[in-house]
Amino acid sequence: MPQPAAIYFGLCYRDAVKMVDWLVEAFGFEKHAVFLSDDGSKVVHAELRLGEGIVMFGSGEGTDFAKLVKTPSELGGTTASPYIATDDIDARCERARKAGAVITLEPTDTSYGSRDFICKDPEGHVWCFGTYRPGPAPA
Repeated sequence: MPQPAAIYFGLCYRDAVKMVDWLVEAFGFEKHAVFLSDDGSKVVHAELRLGEGIVMFGSGEGTDFAKLVKTPSELGGTTASPYIATDDIDARCERARKAGAVITLEPTDTSYGSRDFICKDPEGHVWCFGTYRPGPAPA
């Protein structure tokens, strides 16, 4: 029987080797898989897990993926932002702040019942954290 589809997102970092540990420290991800280049200077592919979600990323140069995806500094911004549905928004915000994330939206209660905060990582990717979770899929 085929498995149901799952959505993961991928990012590109200039210094992906450094960002592996930063994302663990700042956001509480767990290392699931990290594959380095032979000389250890580049991330060929990394997977970090938070609950059931996984973020995948790699180095911004020297990989096939990097030929297709750009870092925020190359773009002068970003075109996508991961949303992490989780609890303990205030504590997560403080953890991110202590690790050096730039908090662009302090923890806020929304009109649709979520508590959110938004931040930028050291390379400019925008991360949204909130308590909102979509309802079940229609039958």
